[in-house]
Amino acid sequence: MSEQETRTGEGRTYDSRPAGRPAGGRPAGGRPQQQGGRRRFYARRKFCRFCANENIKIDYRDSDLLRNFITERGKIVPRRISGTCAPHQRKLAEAIKRARNLALIPLCAKHF
Repeated sequence: MSEQETRTGEGRTYDSRPAGRPAGGRPAGGRPQQQGGRRRFYARRKFCRFCANENIKIDYRDSDLLRNFITERGKIVPRRISGTCAPHQRKLAEAIKRARNLALIPLCAKHF
């Protein structure tokens, strides 16, 4: 046995690399090859619903609109998911909190 393959320490000998892995440290074959013919998925660009349509107003009394921006657990949906711009997201969060205080929309999943 060569010195690279085994080491000695306190009277024991063991293999220097983990069992079942090639000597290079990477799985055999390297990086998986791309499969040809597959189309790439491009996510549709998100846009602010309130900027696109000026007729939609954010109001704490409009519970049907606000329900679109809370999850089934009762959490406020973040901007990166909903696509809402920052000023409208702030107004939306404030309206949701006001509607929760007046019990127009549920506080959490138990209240659904």
